[in-house]
Amino acid sequence: MTTPDLIAIVGPTACGKTAAAVKLARLLDAEIISADSRQVYRRMDIGTGKDLDDYCEGGQAVRYHLIDIAEPGTKYNVYQYQHDFLEAYNDIRKRGKRIIVCGGSGLYIESVLRSYRLSPVPQNPELRARLADKTLEELTDILAGYKRLHNTTDVDTAKRAIRAIEIEDYYRHTPLEDRPFPTLSSLTLGISVDRDTRRQRITTRLKQRLDGGMVDEIRHLLDEGIPAESLIYYGLEYKYVTLYVTGQIDYATMFNSLETAIHQFAKRQMTWFRGMERRGIPIHWLSNVPTSLDEWPDYLRKNKLEQLIP
Repeated sequence: MTTPDLIAIVGPTACGKTAAAVKLARLLDAEIISADSRQVYRRMDIGTGKDLDDYCEGGQAVRYHLIDIAEPGTKYNVYQYQHDFLEAYNDIRKRGKRIIVCGGSGLYIESVLRSYRLSPVPQNPELRARLADKTLEELTDILAGYKRLHNTTDVDTAKRAIRAIEIEDYYRHTPLEDRPFPTLSSLTLGISVDRDTRRQRITTRLKQRLDGGMVDEIRHLLDEGIPAESLIYYGLEYKYVTLYVTGQIDYATMFNSLETAIHQFAKRQMTWFRGMERRGIPIHWLSNVPTSLDEWPDYLRKNKLEQLIP
C-alpha cells in the first residue's frame, strides 16, 4: 500500500488524541502538526489543554508545530492555518520525516484533507449590525442554513457565531480567488471512547485544570491587558472562567456551566467528524488505544493498519 503524505488523528475532546499521536510519532519517527484553533495562542496553556509534557514523555521528545504561534487577543482563522500548515508540512518533508496532523478542530483538518481553497474574509459592518441583537440560539439556526463550511463545533459565543455567519455569507456571494492548495493523500484515524467514559474524563480533567491553575492563568492574561471580551470570544474555559474572575458569575455556576458546555462541545465535534465521513473522508475509528509504545505494533496489526508498522 502506498505511504500516505500524512496521517490525521481526530476525535472529541478528552479522548486521548495527543497521547496516541505522540506514541505513533515515536513509532514512525514522525513530527506532529497541531490542528487546534486555540492551542495556537501563547500563554493559553491550561485552558486549551496543550499537554506539552506528553511530547517529552520518556525522555524522547517529539517535535510539534503550530502551537504557541499567535498572541492572545488576536483572532486566528482557517485561512491562516492553511498557510502555516503548508510551511510546517514542507519543512518536515525536507527533513525526511513522516507527518501526523492531530487535533479536535474539524474544520482545520478538513481544510487540509479536502484541499479547501480559501481567501481572507473582511468584516461586514452591515451584516453585523443586522445580527447584533440575535441570541446565540438564533445565530446558530442561521448558520445551519449555510453549507457548513465553518467549524460549528467552535461556535459557543454570539461573537463567534456572527463571525461564522459573516464568513459563510462572504463565500456564498464572493467568487474565490484561485489559491491552490496541494492535494495530499492521507490516512485518517479517529480515537473513539464511549459516551460515559468521555463524560467522566471531561469532568475529571476540568477539575484537574482548575486545581492546576487555570483560574490564575486567565487572571494573568487579564492583567496583561487582554480585554475580557477577547478571552470570552475564545469560548469554553476562557469564556466561563473569565466571567467568574470578573465577578459576573460565582464559582459553582462557572463550573456547572463550563462542564455542560464542554460535554456539548464534544458532541458537536463528533457530529463534525461524522460529517467528514459523509463528505468523503474515511475515518478508521480506534478504541482501547494502548498506552505503551511496545504494544502499538500488535495493536496496528489487529486493526489492519500494518502499513504503519516500520
